[in-house]
Amino acid sequence: MQKEVITTDKAALPVGPYSQAIKTGELIFVAGEKGIDPATGTVVSGGIAAETRQTLENIAAILEAAGATMDHAVRTVVYMTDISEFAEMNAVYAEYFPNDPPGRSCVQVVALPAGANVEIEVTAVLS
Repeated sequence: MQKEVITTDKAALPVGPYSQAIKTGELIFVAGEKGIDPATGTVVSGGIAAETRQTLENIAAILEAAGATMDHAVRTVVYMTDISEFAEMNAVYAEYFPNDPPGRSCVQVVALPAGANVEIEVTAVLS
């Protein structure tokens, strides 16, 4: 198995000992991304919609660095600290996956690193 670490400064750098993504063969595994502005290293303000948008922009940049787009996503997992904000998150999420969206799970968690309110991980397939 060949494993390629994917890194881009167009997305927030990891806040721990992990890679932004790993590419192996046709598969790309994007680590849980948060709404962290890559320029400041802090979670964007503006609520769940703004955080979700920045999270998905970070993911799009990482996928681009791996030679993929959001259309290559086949699975996502969304972690939220307040599931009552699901409709707001979902409205932004839908903008990034307008056609043939990936399979998705969404769960509420007690807390997320960096004080984020949403974190999304993605699995994509190049083909």
